[in-house]
Parts: sequence; structure tokens; C-alpha cells
Amino acid sequence: MAYEEREAEHRRIVVDTPGGHRREEIHSEARQYPERSGGVSGAALAAIVVGVIALAAIIILFVMNQQQNALNANTTAQQQPPQTIIQQPAQQPPVIVQQPAPATQPPVIINGQPATSSGATSGATTSGPDDSSIQTAVDKKLNDDPSLSALAITATVMNGKVTLIGMVHREADKSAVERAVRQVKGVKTIDNQISVSD
Repeated sequence: MAYEEREAEHRRIVVDTPGGHRREEIHSEARQYPERSGGVSGAALAAIVVGVIALAAIIILFVMNQQQNALNANTTAQQQPPQTIIQQPAQQPPVIVQQPAPATQPPVIINGQPATSSGATSGATTSGPDDSSIQTAVDKKLNDDPSLSALAITATVMNGKVTLIGMVHREADKSAVERAVRQVKGVKTIDNQISVSD
């Protein structure tokens, strides 16, 4: 429903006539202009509204998609247990320190006095010397040698096995004590635990 504007234009014109007169004429002119309104037509307005709605829908879908992606990432992270890699240093082989087995200590024998055993009077006979006689012989051997008696070596006898304990300054002294004890009758084995200090 466009409407037209009507505009009348009046002009005054001075005209020279052939007789030298001047005359003034008024010309009126009516012009019609099509609609010149500054507004927007209905079709253009509808197109703009549809475009704005479509743009809003795209933005909303984009935001919802981002939220769904974040939710999926959280769900995936919760379903898979985190993998922790622990790097341990290479294990060193264990250090084994061997100590002599604790031997049951026989009774302490004072040099020159054999130990008495309550079982000795029971009438049991043995084929060789018993531990007390071997102990006496070993102590006598170590005490009679002046170089060995100065070393303060302790010898204990159990079932014919002699255990030597003490400390010497030279390897030769350790060997000399073992050689002397080996000469005693009835000694079966020697456990030489004498330490050599430098």
C-alpha cells in the first residue's frame, strides 16, 4: 500500500515580450514521487528476523555441543583408570654377611684342670680321646709354646672339632696356631676363626 507524495512547485519567470515589455509569469508544476519513506519493507524485515533467529539457533547449538564434548571427556576420563608409571632403580644384589653359627659354648676350662662330666662315671667307653682330654691337650700345646701363649687365643673342643678364636697381627701367627693344634691327638677338624689385624 504504497502512497505517493504530491508536491507542487511554483516558479516565477520573467519573460521579455517583442514589444519590449517584460512580463512575469507564474508556472506551477505538480510532481508525484513514489514512496520515499525511510522505513524497511515488510519482506526485508521478515528476512532479517528469520536471519537473527537462525543465527541464535546456531550459537545455542554450538554452546550445547561444547558442553556435550566436555561431558564426554569427563566420562571417558572416569572410565579409564590413570596409568601411573613408576620407574624404580635397578635393584642391587643383596649383601650377604656370613657369620659363624653360634656354637654352644662348652664349659670354660681353666688351664691344667680337665672338665668333669656327670656322664663320665656312667661306665660308657669311647674309642678315642674325649673332648675334655683333647681340650686339655690343646691348651697345654698353646701354653707351652712361648710365641703362641702370648697371642691370647681361645680354643674350644666339641666332638673332636676345635674352634680357634682370637686376634693376631700376622697371617703367619694364625697359621702357626692352626698347625700346632692339628698335631694334638684326637683333633678331627679345625674351625680357624682367628682374625688378622693389619
